[in-house]
Amino acid sequence: MSDRSRRYDLIAFDWDGTLFDSTAIITRSIQEAVRDVGGTVPSDERASYVIGMALSQALAHAAPDVPPEKYPELAVRYRHHYLAHENDVSLFDGVLEMLDALKGRGYKLTVATGKNRVGLDRVLQVARLHDVFDGTRTADETAGKPHPRMLLELMLQFGAPAERTLMIGDTTHDLQMALNAGCDSVGVSYGAHEPGTFHVLKPRAIAHSTRELHAWLVDNA
Repeated sequence: MSDRSRRYDLIAFDWDGTLFDSTAIITRSIQEAVRDVGGTVPSDERASYVIGMALSQALAHAAPDVPPEKYPELAVRYRHHYLAHENDVSLFDGVLEMLDALKGRGYKLTVATGKNRVGLDRVLQVARLHDVFDGTRTADETAGKPHPRMLLELMLQFGAPAERTLMIGDTTHDLQMALNAGCDSVGVSYGAHEPGTFHVLKPRAIAHSTRELHAWLVDNA
């Protein structure tokens, strides 16, 4: 953890695995989808690695032996399995309190996610968080992670320079995107990627729970 002081105006959160406890369901849905189209079922580690990427990119990486002409079917089967269990998952404990506190402090709160627009709008509606976030970007309307475009677009939208922008995520894709955009980042250890892989990407901190993340933001952001 760095001891340098910095004020942020814009905070961008990843969704799955950072705010929403969905890593296990996404991993299982990828595995079942690959099985459905006759591919080699990926390990938990390989399936969870792709979380945060745009869907087509993620499925191609998770199922390298599935021919490209089957990617559309693979995507359909993934959505089938995911939607069948989407209501079984929820926000991590402490997320609502953290977002409410940050909102009260005047931060611009945004989401930068590998989900598509339809999927993000659906879960924001269910979680009643549409009014909490000032802006959102999804992988189907801009470049997927770790390309920095979705972060750069949010920064441009709110007039926030890179040095006043913070990206928070649970994968190396999130932290690499921040690095590519010239922004600081914070990693969370309770999502899709092992936190031991984060250090090379120079996050300011690694939080091990939502409440620890909240406390760090209060003290350092």
